[in-house]
Amino acid sequence: MLELYLKRPYELELRESHPSDFLQEGDVKIRLVYGGICGSDLRVFQGKLAHASYPIRPGHELVGTIIEAGKAAPYKVGTRVVVFPNSFCGECDLCLKGKTNICRHKKSIGVNADGGFSEAMTISAKYVFPIPEDLTDERAILIEPFAVVVHALKKVVLNKDTTVAVVGSGNEGMLAVILANYLGAKVTAIDINPMKREMVRKLADIKAIAPDEVGDEKYDVVIEAAGAKSAVEQTTRMVRSGGAVVLIGMIPEAELPIVDIVRNEITLYGSIIYTYPDDFLVSMEYLRDLSLNIDPIITKILPWTEYQRAYEMALSGNQGKVVLDFK
Repeated sequence: MLELYLKRPYELELRESHPSDFLQEGDVKIRLVYGGICGSDLRVFQGKLAHASYPIRPGHELVGTIIEAGKAAPYKVGTRVVVFPNSFCGECDLCLKGKTNICRHKKSIGVNADGGFSEAMTISAKYVFPIPEDLTDERAILIEPFAVVVHALKKVVLNKDTTVAVVGSGNEGMLAVILANYLGAKVTAIDINPMKREMVRKLADIKAIAPDEVGDEKYDVVIEAAGAKSAVEQTTRMVRSGGAVVLIGMIPEAELPIVDIVRNEITLYGSIIYTYPDDFLVSMEYLRDLSLNIDPIITKILPWTEYQRAYEMALSGNQGKVVLDFK
């Protein structure tokens, strides 16, 4: 069996792996169909994610078919599944409050545990969800990244009277634009890349502008998805008094104007991944609605053996979601 392997930053290679044939009773073995390349995959590849471990097998946006099932696994061979890539203990104080996304013992596959970019992988059946028959593999591969914005946008109230600015039009930014627009908000997308702004305009009738075109415009909700120091710092200048900023990107060096935040009663929300199982299931239900125009997010599907080209395209900043085809 072949797998993709990251020995150290910038050194990806295909290698032969020799996994054990032994399945725990609650495990399933999955034959991969698609794997999405995420921003965090790129940061691990570049050595820019401090808590990443090397050597490691990358990949956490995963869709496949069960080819073996342990005796206690609740799913049959042949079931199409999406992988929930973050483990949680279920016993710490945070898990007991339903905050599995910030479990004190969390591990994330593809980051600090081996991921799924291989012909087949074994995982506890606890961390897979069956894909509804009416959901194609091409939409199902977006369940995991879409769950990130489902979780983030739950923190604020969005309706037809809400003005929303999404700063950054990478994968998560575009998904946030799609969901906010779907929920009825008046959305403005902000990105430095003209190609990304054009991609956003093709998603819906959405205003897409460069950062220097914001001017004095103020928004009820600002979502930061660029992961850039200047973008984070711009958010508090763009939000109305009494408004909210949702931070998805993680930039430790950003500086925020605390006096302005306090005087204007601006609410800051940090948002990391998603909770189990709610956000995944909600993401799946949204994606079953074909009126949700999400298909243009995927701009390239490449054979997984062309991983080098796929990573280069994803790193270019001129693509939407780049997906590896494992079929």
